[in-house]
Amino acid sequence: MSADPRDSARTFLISVAAELAGMHAQTLRNYDRLGLVSPERTAGGGRRYSERDVELLRAIQRLSQDEGVNLAGIKRIIELSNQVAALQSRIEEMSQQLASVRTGPRRELALVPKSTAVVVWQPRTRPGRVRP
Repeated sequence: MSADPRDSARTFLISVAAELAGMHAQTLRNYDRLGLVSPERTAGGGRRYSERDVELLRAIQRLSQDEGVNLAGIKRIIELSNQVAALQSRIEEMSQQLASVRTGPRRELALVPKSTAVVVWQPRTRPGRVRP
């Protein structure tokens, strides 16, 4: 499932989204109630499905019909997928921070060889010397 901001630019009425996903509109309403998909709402409360929502509905259908996963399992898969995406984003953010520290005047972070762990290093102080 993509996270491209352009995917949420176009929105569809529930009837169009249902047709694109190959489902009945009532199924989309049920999935919304269960928290499997969260379409945007208009001021009047009408559902507006993005292209990403339609993609998610198709994935739900594949998991349900082809893989035999129940709706509770699908909900958990979606939650875990979202957590993985958030963690990957955080790893990228931290990698960029680490790269900027490496090029800065002081190297306070170092990678442990043969590991992905980040270690904070502080120099030893000499006797009688106070750390800043």
